[in-house]
Amino acid sequence: MTSFKETLTENARIVTEELDRLLPLEDGAEARLMEAVRYATLSAGKRIRPFLVMNSAHLFNVSKESAVRVAAAVEMVHCYSLVHDDLPAMDDDELRRGQPTCHVRFGEAAAILAGDGLLTKAFGVLADEPTHSDPKVRGELVVEMSHAVGIEGMVGGQMLDLLAEESSLGVNEITRLQRLKTGMLIDFACASGAILGKASKPARHALHAYAHDLGLAFQIADDLLDVEGDEKEVGKKTGKDASAGKATFVSLLGRERARAQADMLADQAIEHLVLFEEKAEHLRELAKFVVSRRA
Repeated sequence: MTSFKETLTENARIVTEELDRLLPLEDGAEARLMEAVRYATLSAGKRIRPFLVMNSAHLFNVSKESAVRVAAAVEMVHCYSLVHDDLPAMDDDELRRGQPTCHVRFGEAAAILAGDGLLTKAFGVLADEPTHSDPKVRGELVVEMSHAVGIEGMVGGQMLDLLAEESSLGVNEITRLQRLKTGMLIDFACASGAILGKASKPARHALHAYAHDLGLAFQIADDLLDVEGDEKEVGKKTGKDASAGKATFVSLLGRERARAQADMLADQAIEHLVLFEEKAEHLRELAKFVVSRRA
């Protein structure tokens, strides 16, 4: 019987192959830029957000071809956000996924352009006809992703994160910050399968509820890793939030309460999937995985 980690690894392989196809090497003046794009995107990663796309699409019998294109687009956006998040003007990180960050390897200008290129390419993939035969579906994907990653979503959350270094935030403020910065793309990853499958309102509501609780559980687990994780295992520098004096779920709740909160949110996320019965088993296993992972 295939284990969940094997399933996650196989999904990552499929999505990475699609990214490799969609982001081919270039000749000429663009070659170094594409090298930076591929460096940031094709490196090892769990591909959790693409996993959500593929498995939410599975609930509605969406073709694998459509699902993997959207999964790749979501990963492009995620990788763009990491490249920009690591820049000196943001979090100023030198290590990501166990290797030098994009700006350390290629320089700041190339890293900024690589992020810009990934974000732009992602919207092009969603809007292109091979993603879905119905232009209304493609249009909805574009609109919903723009909401998830723009000022009202991930970008806005990053701004709040920068401001957090200058002010004292409580649990409600941290929850909103992380809902925007991390949760909104996770929400879109889940919702995209329902959009592709033209799902009913109850099904969409269930996936939004699952994504909401999963996103917060994921971030609390991330905060715990920043305190307890091994840098080599995590693949990036740990302890940065504490060094910067930045409030997190762990600093506000303490380790034990934070861990209990993450477990509770994972259980709640699983409960939202009852509508989908056994077809949602991989999504249930993911909720358990995100709060027990060590990297």
